[in-house]
Amino acid sequence: MVDQNDSPHLMQAIELFYFGYRAFTAVPDRILKDLGLGRVHHRILYFVGRNPRLNINELLQILAVSKQALNAPLRKLTELGLVDVEIASHDRRVRQLRLSKKGTRLEARLTQSQLEHLDRAFTNGGEAATEGWMKVMARIPQA
Repeated sequence: MVDQNDSPHLMQAIELFYFGYRAFTAVPDRILKDLGLGRVHHRILYFVGRNPRLNINELLQILAVSKQALNAPLRKLTELGLVDVEIASHDRRVRQLRLSKKGTRLEARLTQSQLEHLDRAFTNGGEAATEGWMKVMARIPQA
């Protein structure tokens, strides 16, 4: 077990992670709030946008949430016309998701602000820092 009193660098890393994530999500959070949406909606839009025809079970696995946790936010996105739900041609029991044109525009707007944020940070940090950050971030989910 890590002793908090003997790990100031880890405590600083937690703070940097927290403040970095807050800054990274600030612009999308404001846009989403104006639409009555939140981060869970953003995550759905992002992954459906990156994976057209994603089925609901695949989205559940990516987000690591229960069907109950996904149901209300996904329903809201479909009601707002941001996500379309279609029956899969290979199996009528499977529901596939894709962004509508409106959803594609919103997702692009949300993601663009984050792309620009990361680009500025990576440019200022330099190539070695960027590579180090990518390695650390890839290991965090497995740690």
